[in-house]
Amino acid sequence: MSKTKKIIVMSSLVLLLAVTAVLNVVLAKNIAAKGDTIATSNYFSTYRSERTTTRSEELVQLDSVIALYDESSEKYTEAVNLKMKIVEIMEKELVLETMIKSKGFSDAVVSIGMDSDNVNVFINSNELDMTTALSIYNCLKDEAGVDPLNIIIMPVYSQI
Repeated sequence: MSKTKKIIVMSSLVLLLAVTAVLNVVLAKNIAAKGDTIATSNYFSTYRSERTTTRSEELVQLDSVIALYDESSEKYTEAVNLKMKIVEIMEKELVLETMIKSKGFSDAVVSIGMDSDNVNVFINSNELDMTTALSIYNCLKDEAGVDPLNIIIMPVYSQI
């Protein structure tokens, strides 16, 4: 092999190696960016799924307590009252989520505390401005009777 051919082969191999390195970096950035988008876009559905699973387990446990004790028992009454409270909270969360979505958000999740008066609202938005926050506060205050001091609104941007 002549010296010129060796130089051409080596130069093309170096060029090919450089192109491969550049493509590797570009593709790695694209995959990482897509991975972040997937994680946030699934945030709302994952949250709802985990909440539903947890609540279902709690209701099954309460049903077993209800089945175990007599209707006149204090434990029976506590279990029935707790079950009714969970069902009431689930209904409120669903109504509030629907109302917030009707304000123009593509998705929203509401979480009402069992042991506290706190209400957490996660909305699909880049940022939260004063007008949007006030409309959500008013919605929660009017529909659920929640004190605005107990409301936390957090934007979670998700491309759906």
